[in-house]
Amino acid sequence: MLHIQSFVFNPFSENTYVIYNEKKEAFIIDPGNFTDKETDVLHQFISDNHLEIQNILLTHAHIDHVLGLQKVYDYYKVPVLMHEIEQEMLDRNPMDANRFGFFFKPFEGEISYLKENEVLSLGNDHFKILHVPGHSPGSVTFFNEEQKFMISGDVLFEGSIGRTDLYKGNPDQLLKSITEKLFVLDDETQVFNGHGNPTTIGFEKNYNPFFK
Repeated sequence: MLHIQSFVFNPFSENTYVIYNEKKEAFIIDPGNFTDKETDVLHQFISDNHLEIQNILLTHAHIDHVLGLQKVYDYYKVPVLMHEIEQEMLDRNPMDANRFGFFFKPFEGEISYLKENEVLSLGNDHFKILHVPGHSPGSVTFFNEEQKFMISGDVLFEGSIGRTDLYKGNPDQLLKSITEKLFVLDDETQVFNGHGNPTTIGFEKNYNPFFK
């Protein structure tokens, strides 16, 4: 049985997730912790629940989703997993931070690349990697079929979709990704996204205005 804990971090109100199983094995997904207080909240939850972090996962590497990446990597010393195409976005973050008026060092650490349809395991639980470009070229969704949920990043929101006006965003590609990769899943599948409330595939198929 997997457990999902979410945290709303940083000025962009980004959702950071900790996914863990009964054996206390865990992933951190999209560490957006920006302030020391936010980092302390994340560490305290992991410590209180005696979790052992296996990997840090990135749905994509826009700056709001990686503000705490270096901090958690330095603390837990586990590899970062993301799609290879997203490396460019990670490398652009110091420049993007400068546009927002703050300094951000290039990430230094071990990175491994994920591929479409690869299966990522957390103990006896499994996540299928779905490549869903459009918001960012290397966006991926972590889909758990057994419990019917996904961590989707900024691809699909409650009543909306991810922005496509950012660097290398593509609206047609995003709609295709959602229609062909996500809307073919069971309607009951829960969508834990990068901002705002979770939703379900069925709700978005029926009510999302971008698909009417």
